[in-house]
Amino acid sequence: MKTTMIVLIVIVLICGGIPKAFSSEIPAKPQDHPIALVGGTIHTVSGSVIENGTILFDKGKIIGVGTGVTLPSGTENIDVKGKHIYPGIIDARSNIGLIEIGAVRATRDLSEVGSVNPNIRAEVAVNPESEIIPVTRANGITTAITMPEGGTVSGTAAAVSLDGWTWEEITLKAPVGLVVNWPSMTINRAWWEQRSEEEQKKARDKALAEIKNVFHDARAYVKAKRSESHKDIPYHNTDLRWEAMAGVLDGKIPVLVNAEEIQQIQAAVAWAEQENVKLVIMGGYDAWRAADLLKANNIPVVINPILRTPWREWESYDVQYTLPQKLLDAGVRFCIAGEGGASNERNVPYNAATAASYGLPKDEALKSITLYPAQILGIDDRVGSLDVGKDATLIVTNGDPLEIMTNVEIEFIQGKNVSLSSRHTRFYEKYKEKYHRLGIK
Repeated sequence: MKTTMIVLIVIVLICGGIPKAFSSEIPAKPQDHPIALVGGTIHTVSGSVIENGTILFDKGKIIGVGTGVTLPSGTENIDVKGKHIYPGIIDARSNIGLIEIGAVRATRDLSEVGSVNPNIRAEVAVNPESEIIPVTRANGITTAITMPEGGTVSGTAAAVSLDGWTWEEITLKAPVGLVVNWPSMTINRAWWEQRSEEEQKKARDKALAEIKNVFHDARAYVKAKRSESHKDIPYHNTDLRWEAMAGVLDGKIPVLVNAEEIQQIQAAVAWAEQENVKLVIMGGYDAWRAADLLKANNIPVVINPILRTPWREWESYDVQYTLPQKLLDAGVRFCIAGEGGASNERNVPYNAATAASYGLPKDEALKSITLYPAQILGIDDRVGSLDVGKDATLIVTNGDPLEIMTNVEIEFIQGKNVSLSSRHTRFYEKYKEKYHRLGIK
């Protein structure tokens, strides 16, 4: 996991300092003076679009938005006339920072041994030195929900900002949810499935029983620990697994259930009602088929990804592209995430753009990667829109961020003016120079 850090340290020791190629990617310094972006078109997302507006922020927080903002003395004015200002994009489902190179075991920190690990915390495993973070950040993604994987109960997910020296510094909120992997409820008869029908049923029943037992044991543990102050109640040894689930049982954080098929979704909803826990469906390929059930129970869906082919040969090619519009029509809360991995999370805006080209209103597509994920995952007090009091986490672009030709020109995370250079831009400069020397324009 620390391979990249070791390589960077070796380079610094050999070169006698930080190479110029890497110096621009040093985490930004905290904001130490007021900054105003003046003259741009401000897309607040939560409200109306403000033409020729000003957004003022200090100490990492937005303190003014509008056309008549009074600037305090010492304010740094940045002219963004002709540009557009948006809240930073949120990737609502990823494993960014938990994996670098899939083929290199030392850079994979996605899961732990065992099937039940609710005590695993994604934020402490995130590698802030990941080369993937600057690449993702350069396309306007400023916040990511990074999640552990594997087993039945994988651990807790965290919201992280994509700039900082340490995991403590980049953690925006943790935990944001407990990750549970719901087993397939149907028999897979595809040619590649090696297990018999009976083996598949046994595996399904075992996983369902495990989920039930985990929550039963955690509930009993929490009740026992909270009763220790009462007379004649003995002390119970601390169990970090069940301690980590207290927030879920209290309804403070949701259970993020990975469920795609309609049978999985229906079973998960019934289970959440029985356990009285908050539920968020992750993936949700068949969510539109269970839209009435999701609407009735006010259960949101994190759609991930949009850019994929149909699962079933009889389905229309655009079944996934139209999923957001179907959920919107049904009144189901949703947001759009990337591809669930790390290396391609820079493409989050284009997942939303695809949904927009297949019926989702453009303003809803923008909200699906800004305000809606913030609301669903409980970080809307910090990010997701450009409102006074929220973090100054925003991007300045030369156009619509859903358009692939648009470039992010300036980016702030909590008021810090962060670098937009990355491994990609370094390669660009390298090979541009190569062909320049060859006389090729």
